Amino acid sequence: MASLSLSILLTTLAVAGVLANTALAQNCSCAADLCCSQYGYCGTGNDYCGTGCQGGPCNTPSLPPSTHDVPVSDIVTDEFFNGIIDQADAGCAGKNFYSRGAFFEALNSYSGFGQIGSLDDSKREIAAFFAHVTHETGHFCYIEEIDGASKDYCDETNTQYPCNPSKGYYGRGPIQLSWNFNYGPAGESIGFDGLNAPETVASDPVIAFKTALWYWMRSVRPVINEGFGATIRAINGALECDGGNSATVQARVRYYTQYCSQFGVDPGQNLTC
Repeated sequence: MASLSLSILLTTLAVAGVLANTALAQNCSCAADLCCSQYGYCGTGNDYCGTGCQGGPCNTPSLPPSTHDVPVSDIVTDEFFNGIIDQADAGCAGKNFYSRGAFFEALNSYSGFGQIGSLDDSKREIAAFFAHVTHETGHFCYIEEIDGASKDYCDETNTQYPCNPSKGYYGRGPIQLSWNFNYGPAGESIGFDGLNAPETVASDPVIAFKTALWYWMRSVRPVINEGFGATIRAINGALECDGGNSATVQARVRYYTQYCSQFGVDPGQNLTC
């Protein structure tokens, strides 16, 4: 059952990205009155100025600064992390790939993660991140999308991040990075050749976690204050939200509420999408 679910779910960033890219004008050297979208295009309206907006008159509200000094390591303990990965079968590729140490090494590049508002706000963000990671990887079992190599995730209209025809841009890593227009900017930001060596995400666990944190901070975190349901929409809304796949939405919510309970924090409102 897990494999069947993941084969549907691990298109996460792919579909969301393709819909957001529709009818956008390329290039991010935008005029002052235009927004630079999360995918590097100029325009107006929510597709450009909403979630993930990189510059210009973005309409995403600023998140409150942290009011506590509790490090993420005090929340993502060995017990918590191992409680997730220990549920993966012994034969899973991810068992010898993902680790708490790799996560924290990657986190050194994203110091703002888990440091937002009150301590409860931070715990909810961490719970949300690991809920999605748990669901997308099957408790850290999968490194790559099931049957991903057989799928075409090349957006040929995106000339800013052109596909290498010998490479596949299918889902890899904790939040299953997909499509050339995600691998390209992720690689630029993190420091690997996302277009010509996308397989790096499946061979280097620190880079794998960095891609998940990169996507989270850029495209998911901006909506965190709207409730967990908004994070589902930001990750896989095109397939799951608005009645698209209520079972997978509820599965994500179950993990989120479970982790909130472990952290001793109320999960908040607006849990579904």
